[in-house]
Amino acid sequence: MNLPYNVAMKGKFRDWHGLAAPTLSDIEALASEAYGRLPRRFRDLCDNLVIRVEDFPTDEVLNSMQAESEFDLLGLFQGVGLPFQSESVPEVMPNMIWLYRRPILDYWAEHEDTLGAIVTHVLVHEIGHHFGLSDEDIEAIEASAE
Repeated sequence: MNLPYNVAMKGKFRDWHGLAAPTLSDIEALASEAYGRLPRRFRDLCDNLVIRVEDFPTDEVLNSMQAESEFDLLGLFQGVGLPFQSESVPEVMPNMIWLYRRPILDYWAEHEDTLGAIVTHVLVHEIGHHFGLSDEDIEAIEASAE
């Protein structure tokens, strides 16, 4: 078997024979690591936030988000953003962030970003919704940081 020069000669070949796709717990570990790198003042505001990793969004979520495919959503915030919470309205469910493993892996396969960078990006984006930011707000912040 003749490997391309850049693989055979530069030592860039990686033995994938024993590797499996990252599991739910692998994505959870990446998310936990990313969360731990957030500034303390942000983590303090996420004290009651629940972060879950699932393979795909539920059909109910896909329908409510008008998604065309189960691969359309990498993550989702569900709850009431911090600025919209009120002591007069009891909290029924905790705010939750969902990270969807299979859509994240699909995105990873099609882009140059590392898996850790993608998980971090999705997590931070969804935490932005927890803080009450819209998609447009988050995109503007990201654009100003680039």
